[in-house]
Amino acid sequence: MPVSLIVYNSPPMPVTIASEPPDSPDARMLIAELDAYLIPLYPIESHHGYPVEKLLAEGVDFFVARVDGAPAGCGAVKIFAAGCGEIKRMYVRPAFRGRGLGRRMMDRLEAHAAGRGAGILRLETGVRQTEAIGLYEKMEYRRIGPFGEYRPDPLSYFYEKRLSIPPGSTPEGA
Repeated sequence: MPVSLIVYNSPPMPVTIASEPPDSPDARMLIAELDAYLIPLYPIESHHGYPVEKLLAEGVDFFVARVDGAPAGCGAVKIFAAGCGEIKRMYVRPAFRGRGLGRRMMDRLEAHAAGRGAGILRLETGVRQTEAIGLYEKMEYRRIGPFGEYRPDPLSYFYEKRLSIPPGSTPEGA
């Protein structure tokens, strides 16, 4: 997988978002923090986040955001055949919230998915993730019903956004 890096210079905090294996120490730490945040909020049947091993086994593209070199957040995208992708493991650490990192990560994930030929990007989020819901709706994701292997869940919202695919990109499996 090619390594990609985007650097944002927004004083006073240089931000980088780079592809990184989900089993790196910083990625594992971020995923563990996200799980520690979500586990008390929802019953186990409403937890849909992939563990590190499943991210690796399914070839999910994982990214880490860093502020001044410190891990600040993560996000991942799984690309499916037929030109569709799904956002997974989206998280910004509490100390770094309110700085636009969630939007930057989503922009990066959308660009990556479109570059891999995904014309549709979907996601699942918990109903108690009000900040995430606000971000997705501001970024023009529209609410849909369950998709893929998801089943109706009163504690989940499902979203979708159509992406512009760059010329020369082809859907996975095409």
